Amino acid sequence: MNDKKIIAIVLPMMMMVMALAIVFVVQGYRLQNQVTGKEAALHQLQTDYIVNNTKAERDSAPAGSVLNQQLAEIQNAPSELLRLKLVGVGKILTGIFVVLSGILMSMFLMPIRLGHRLHGVLGRS
Repeated sequence: MNDKKIIAIVLPMMMMVMALAIVFVVQGYRLQNQVTGKEAALHQLQTDYIVNNTKAERDSAPAGSVLNQQLAEIQNAPSELLRLKLVGVGKILTGIFVVLSGILMSMFLMPIRLGHRLHGVLGRS
């Protein structure tokens, strides 16, 4: 197989690997950016729930009331924030892994290409 055929096969494959890595990193970055807004909303919700209502009002709130719905949102928010953070970091790390795999693949191909070129040069002399 000559160098042009190898390049014709490997170059599009490397471009796909890099595009895939970029997709993962962008998805992870977007998830991480959502965390800031959701944390601010959670802190505002906690402030509204605790400051605007006394302990007696919060404890005596009937089932299905607005106060109980706020409490449910406050209790569910940390798990959503954790999901956003962990999945975001996971996607970023997956993108980095894909890039490193592409680099490793290209490092394995370099000696093969060098060998083909040397064989071509030495074969002519």
